[in-house]
Amino acid sequence: MTHVPLSILDLAAVGEHETIAESFAGSVELARAAERLGYERVWYAEHHNISSIASSATAVLIAHVAAHTEKIRLGAGGVMLPNHSPLEIAEQYGTLATLHPGRIDLGLGRAPGSDGATSRALRRDPLASERFPEDVVELQGLLSDESPLPGIRAIPGQGTHVPLYILGSSLFGAQLAAMLGLPYAFASHFAPQALFDALSVYRERFTPSEQLSEPYAIAGVGVIAAETSESAAEQLQAARRIRTRALFKAPGRKLGDEEVEEILASPRAAVVDEMLTYTAVGTGAEAAAYLDEFQRKTGADELITAHYSDSVPHRLRSVELLAEAALATAPS
Repeated sequence: MTHVPLSILDLAAVGEHETIAESFAGSVELARAAERLGYERVWYAEHHNISSIASSATAVLIAHVAAHTEKIRLGAGGVMLPNHSPLEIAEQYGTLATLHPGRIDLGLGRAPGSDGATSRALRRDPLASERFPEDVVELQGLLSDESPLPGIRAIPGQGTHVPLYILGSSLFGAQLAAMLGLPYAFASHFAPQALFDALSVYRERFTPSEQLSEPYAIAGVGVIAAETSESAAEQLQAARRIRTRALFKAPGRKLGDEEVEEILASPRAAVVDEMLTYTAVGTGAEAAAYLDEFQRKTGADELITAHYSDSVPHRLRSVELLAEAALATAPS
């Protein structure tokens, strides 16, 4: 049993033999399962131009899933704010919060969620990342009772007070979250290098705010839970191949199986495996034990689990098996 809340990061992953429609149907079933099993929240991450990830339009996906669930919190983990105007995001998430009161979170990141060419296609301002702190403050104001922009109101959005979270994979996000007094989620599920330093900086520099009186740190962790350790290990190898195709994709074509295996047999595999540093692989009990030790080492107030199983059915089973081992005896 884990001693902190467990949540889920859903990338609306598209398996090798699955369609995007099947992925979205799986996201609905995953959120329903999470609601039934006692997970805290499900978040969706903004990525673009990655064939294995379909969660690019986070607000639209959240609206769809919210309409098919009843109480579980849903949100972005996160919106890449430099891709958008604060007013646009305030209106989108203000709409969601109005339709589903008390259920919507808004995590914010400053990365593009894509490569350079895709960033240009998004019309992303190259300097937008430098304005990220100011844009976060402006967005927070637009969701508050008094707009920070004369003559401009987020309709809907103003007065909804959608809770904000800062996402990060470096010390920058930790420092910003601490300065603004916001919850902080570290992306250790794919960028593990600065995990402990970032958590330390966040806690040491935290300043209380209207939203949050004490530091609240969420740590991402990968999970592949299966009926047997052997099955989980096989799914891990499939996840490594999927990551390899995404990281080393060739322009205009998909890497062949032999090319993928060549990369995984070469020193380049270290890039893939580093991203999977913090991943619980095994039976439900083995995965739960890993998370318990990970939480003890990090002191995280919440763990958000990214289930890397290679298909919708396997991902749903991973969510179920982990909950059976980690949440079954947790207090209600």
